[in-house]
Amino acid sequence: MSATVITPETASPEVIHNCPTCSHWLPDGTLACPDCQTLTYSRHLSQLANNAQQLEQKQQWQQARAQWQSALQWLPGDSQQAASIQQHIAQMDARLKAEDDTRARWTKRLGPFAPVALFLIKAKSFLFLAFKLKFLIGFLAFFGLYWALFGWQFAAGIFICIFIHEMGHYVAVKQRGLQADLPMFLPGLGAYVRWYGQGVGREDLASIALAGPLYGAAAAIICWGLYLWLHLPVLLVLANVSAWMNVFNLLPLLGLDGAQATYALSRMQRAMTAGTCLLFFALTASAGRLSDQYVGPHTQWLLLIVGAGMAWRAFANDLPEQPSTRTFLTFQTLIIALGLIVFETGLLLTKLQLAVR
Repeated sequence: MSATVITPETASPEVIHNCPTCSHWLPDGTLACPDCQTLTYSRHLSQLANNAQQLEQKQQWQQARAQWQSALQWLPGDSQQAASIQQHIAQMDARLKAEDDTRARWTKRLGPFAPVALFLIKAKSFLFLAFKLKFLIGFLAFFGLYWALFGWQFAAGIFICIFIHEMGHYVAVKQRGLQADLPMFLPGLGAYVRWYGQGVGREDLASIALAGPLYGAAAAIICWGLYLWLHLPVLLVLANVSAWMNVFNLLPLLGLDGAQATYALSRMQRAMTAGTCLLFFALTASAGRLSDQYVGPHTQWLLLIVGAGMAWRAFANDLPEQPSTRTFLTFQTLIIALGLIVFETGLLLTKLQLAVR
């Protein structure tokens, strides 16, 4: 359950010293042949224009604008083509400004719910989202597997919890003006959001990575609250499993969310995060004893593994030039909050099991 990044790159053309039409020799930096007026890099310009038009058809305006802007450096500044592209870019800027103004008004009105509301508006409706082919296939396979193993109630609940986690990544990517695909569900494994970014800093990468566990923690708390209200055991199980999966995602290994976030932490911050995990493990390893039974052994051992992984990363050489205090505090908060949710819901589950016996 992590965000997968794909970075699009447009290769620069090789330097051309002969006109493509009349073969006239051209000095370095010549953008149009002085004899026949042929554009020197016409083939590269056609590729950029084609890429920009395809992006516009997908309504990916920021990426399309970047393609058009890149084309200007391969055109003479006083050419008709350059003037046409500059006019087109100005029209796109006006469109983007209008969208930003609309987004700002709705953000002010909706407050913290604005990102999700804007996503739903752009997607037109949840049905439009559901009938995206890859999303639909992944959803059906995922839901079918968990229904067969644990029943439809758990299958529906765990799908919603994982979907909320992935929407955390999606919203965080969109807030930064980047392109992201809808969540892809992998039966038995989880889900991921593939997104496209270029030049994203470590702090933004960490924020996008930790947005998933933050939304996931909220989903677990909602399930826990619904259990306290409705007293349905499946809701308590969902709260426990959802929190457990989000703790697992904090592992600073294997490309998980914790690994992406760790890139923004200094050596000392990594060591302190490891210390928090180990302290939480020590405090809860012997706590919660109920009728000579330990509660939630997976919880403690998983925190121990997260702490050990973070301690190992403290000796790595992939340190940032400027550590992120926000990432450090968010990571610490998630460890404590998710650890408490797993532990407390595990205690309640044990009480239910003992009551049944």
